[in-house]
Amino acid sequence: MPEAESLLDVDCGSGGHLSRFADSFGHVEGLELSEDMVQLARKNTGVPIHRGDMREFTLDRTFGAVVSMFGGVANYAGVDELGATLRSFVRYLSPGGVIVIEPFWLPEDFLEGYVGTDTVESGGRTYVRVSHSVRDGGVSHMEVHYLVASADSGVTHFSDVHRTTLFTREEYESAFARAGCEVEYVKDPLAPRGLFVGTTTPAA
Repeated sequence: MPEAESLLDVDCGSGGHLSRFADSFGHVEGLELSEDMVQLARKNTGVPIHRGDMREFTLDRTFGAVVSMFGGVANYAGVDELGATLRSFVRYLSPGGVIVIEPFWLPEDFLEGYVGTDTVESGGRTYVRVSHSVRDGGVSHMEVHYLVASADSGVTHFSDVHRTTLFTREEYESAFARAGCEVEYVKDPLAPRGLFVGTTTPAA
C-alpha cells in the first residue's frame, strides 16, 4: 500500500494494529463491534474508533486502504454475509485503493484437534489460556478455557466457545469479485494463513 495515505482497520479490537499503522499512514481510524473494545481502543490509540458491524456501517469519509486482520471476516456464518462485508469495505475505499484481509484458516489448512496454550504473568497474576479446535461441517468449533491465579484470590476458571467459518479460497475470491475488486492471494512467512489483497480501478 505504498501510495495509500489513510487506513481503516475493521474489527480493530483493542487497537494493537492501529498503533503500528499510525506510524506508516497519515490518517488511521478503526471500526469495532464490541463497545468494550471500542472504549479500550480509544484509550490505547487516541485515534477515531467507530462502533459498527462490518457487514453494514456508516462513516463520513473514504480510505486508501481498508484492512481486517486475524480472520475477523470469518466470524459470520455464510457467503452472503462475507459478500456484504466486502461490499461495505469497497463503499469506503478511495478509487484505486486496496483491501487487505487476513482470512481464518482455509479448510485444507485447518488442523483437526489442534490444542493451543498461552501463559502470561502480569501484575501479580498468572493467566493461562488453553484451546481445543475441531471441525463441525464448514465451521471451526474452538473451546477455550482460561485460568487466572493470584496469591490473594487463588484460581478462577471460565470458558468460552468460538465458532468461525472455514470459507474456501474460492469463496473469498468470489466475494471480492462480486464487490468489484481484482484479488490476489498472497502467501508469506509472516502471514501463515495468507492474505487476500483486493484492488479497485483507479479513477480516470
